[in-house]
Amino acid sequence: MPSQARALVVDDEASSRMNIRDLLTLERFVVDEASDGVAGVELVKQNPYDVVLLDIRMPKMDGIVALKSMKLLQPNLPVIVFTAFGTSERAIEAMKCGAFDYLTKPFDLDELVEVVRRAMEHRKLATEVQVLRQRLAESEEYQPDQFVSKTPAMQKIFKMIGKVAPTQATVLIEGETGTGKELVANAIWYHSTRKDKPIVKINCAAIPEGLLESELFGHERGAFTGAHAQRQGRFELAHGGTIFLDEIGELRLSLQPKILRVLEQGEFQRVGGKTTLRVDVRVIAATNRNLQEEARAGRFRKDLLYRLHVVHVVVPPLRERVEDIPLLVQHFLKKYGGRRELAVTREVMTMLKEYPWPGNVRELENVIERAVVLAPGKFITPEHLSLPAGSAADIVRKYASSDSSSLALREILENVERDVILIALQRAKWNKTKAAKLLKISRRLLFTKIKEYDLKP
Repeated sequence: MPSQARALVVDDEASSRMNIRDLLTLERFVVDEASDGVAGVELVKQNPYDVVLLDIRMPKMDGIVALKSMKLLQPNLPVIVFTAFGTSERAIEAMKCGAFDYLTKPFDLDELVEVVRRAMEHRKLATEVQVLRQRLAESEEYQPDQFVSKTPAMQKIFKMIGKVAPTQATVLIEGETGTGKELVANAIWYHSTRKDKPIVKINCAAIPEGLLESELFGHERGAFTGAHAQRQGRFELAHGGTIFLDEIGELRLSLQPKILRVLEQGEFQRVGGKTTLRVDVRVIAATNRNLQEEARAGRFRKDLLYRLHVVHVVVPPLRERVEDIPLLVQHFLKKYGGRRELAVTREVMTMLKEYPWPGNVRELENVIERAVVLAPGKFITPEHLSLPAGSAADIVRKYASSDSSSLALREILENVERDVILIALQRAKWNKTKAAKLLKISRRLLFTKIKEYDLKP
């Protein structure tokens, strides 16, 4: 039996509860008691238990109803039910509803201990399977050879990862979209002492503001409309492991103190809850914003920034590491080409090096993946590439160097506006809300411009 395992005994007979409590206390359990199903369900709602012992026949709430409610709150919770002699139908019904096992009253105490031990072993194995599945998924997602670079800036980051990974320090990763911030986070986790525990990820920009707090910290049943059951948040799921808070710069100010409390004290409360929960979690955060500027502007708390800024990693954009492009191209050709022997022509490589890559490594990967699909033979040529306009500056240069004698300002400005809006939509993957934020205009105006210029994906 593990030390300080926690059990709940739900029985309307006080003498029965006392006997079971004394027995489980000898087995090093912390034991809570409830005299009816309603009280038992309420305790399961508030506390994580390792095993529940539940009588079927009780006042206020039937044991089967209580069992269903408990399994809804904690699906992996082993529940052992007690049935009266000769009530086999109720025992069968309980097993169908998810009970781990049942005992017929009066039961042998040694038999009870044996069933509880089996329930604990079952729970331990189920937890290990869940962790192993998570580790397998993360190991498949992250491979050590995914980092491809020979530039001094990236080599410096590799060394930083090697020093930081074995520690428990909080890490803040800054860099433009698509530079590989998540790869850095994966590498830190992969080489850390928490590798045998999961890395739980959440993109703070991808979840609506009203739901983000529940995603991070979980919620209690009835905390808000639609909260039909208690739910664990990402911090609880990451207990003992690592949590990766991507795009933390998008976190609204009202949530930032709660993140700070977890970082400083390892404590939080679920939405709608009153119980303070403690977790042991290493935090890795990433952002494409300059958080120091955000803090000066009052959009990000300075105390949270200081707490995140224990170790600071800045991933350079691809345009500042052009010498890495040939290495990355070969890596992506091998990744998406399968058994095909593929290469790019000299002209293609020149085009790739001259393009400014606003979407960074992610954009390069998408371009190469598409080219591999389109190329029928061994060589990728210019017609297989799909390179959109690069930046507003490139567009201005295009008109400045044009051979056309016309310099009609209104026409040029309209063309520039159209191209810039198209770039923003492409960077936002045609998410209108994000594109409007990039352009710093309203969504209504953006929709008007899309219709005016007949822009389509």
